[in-house]
Amino acid sequence: MKTHPILLLFFLFLTGILSACNDDDNALDETITPVSNLISPVNNAFIRLDPPSNAAVTFEWGQARAADGTVVLYELVFDKEGGDFSKPVYSIASGTNGLDTRLVLSHGDLNRIADIAGIKSQQQGKLIWTVNASKGLNVQKGTETRTMTLERPAGFSALPPALYLTGSGTEAGANMSQAIQFKSISAGVFELYSRLSAGDVKLIDQTSGTPTTYAIDGNKLVEGDQGTSPTTTPKVYRIRLDFNNAAATLTEIESVGLWFAPQSKILVELPYVGKGVWKVENTPIEFFQESWGRDERYKFRFTEKNAAGATTQQFYGSTNSDNQRATASTPAAYYYLIPVTAASYDYTYKFQTEADMKSVDVTVRMQPDGPYTHQITVR
Repeated sequence: MKTHPILLLFFLFLTGILSACNDDDNALDETITPVSNLISPVNNAFIRLDPPSNAAVTFEWGQARAADGTVVLYELVFDKEGGDFSKPVYSIASGTNGLDTRLVLSHGDLNRIADIAGIKSQQQGKLIWTVNASKGLNVQKGTETRTMTLERPAGFSALPPALYLTGSGTEAGANMSQAIQFKSISAGVFELYSRLSAGDVKLIDQTSGTPTTYAIDGNKLVEGDQGTSPTTTPKVYRIRLDFNNAAATLTEIESVGLWFAPQSKILVELPYVGKGVWKVENTPIEFFQESWGRDERYKFRFTEKNAAGATTQQFYGSTNSDNQRATASTPAAYYYLIPVTAASYDYTYKFQTEADMKSVDVTVRMQPDGPYTHQITVR
């Protein structure tokens, strides 16, 4: 019997298609088993969150299996107590883009998850967690669920990258676009020297759009716009705010004086002129005659009052323990101000030669847009 070549070719073509279809069916087999074994943390774990410590929690689970032996991806999911994970409050792929059967979350991460779940700062709340396994469009929820109790610290889960002061009780007034920016000391920590008066005092994270608003409540930071001034009369404060632990410290600056080291006394008080600046004009300077020559050393003394009414004195001076006389070419860093000891001669500056027996303008700038510094202008 003779086989027609065209029929043979058609038969081989059809066989190839059927074989390819069988191969595709095997390749598209997305059958997987769910995760059935959660390893850590243990059920009903209690975790007191401490984000600044960089502590972390390791979540680990057993493997799921794919029918075709290929890889399975994992997703850690959280829900409120009583939830069914149909709308989880938070989900995140495991390590190595979902391939690992473990994931490490820092206390900072867990603090943000707790915040999303509605657990307030300084309160405890329960979350449930499990692990979803997936291959393609096939997602299998874990068969085991565990509960954990999180205790949030006083701080905020999300730290503002920038902070501004506004309100009728501030130097900037209530116009948000004119708000005064704080100096950023470190992540979540801000400082500002400013005058407060009777009225509203608000903190905002941006000066346009819809900012997040915070307020000072005694020695605490709270979210909201109900802040009021701590004073009914105008006073100058150093405002230090730490969003890591929701702490607010307001220190009244009662006076800033020019300290003359050779006589261990204040030569002149500098009036506050606004926006973190103190300035006195046309004040006479006379170096002190010592056996070895003319002494011209100086620094600044801040008189401060804390919230309890206790008064202390803090000196601000040079980054160097000893200095040469200033000249017209002295770099700007020479005049930078940092907290220093009360020892009369240590960390002092030296007036330039031309200041002796002349009058000078003295300016102290505790402003947020650069290093704290001062300026001496000989008249």
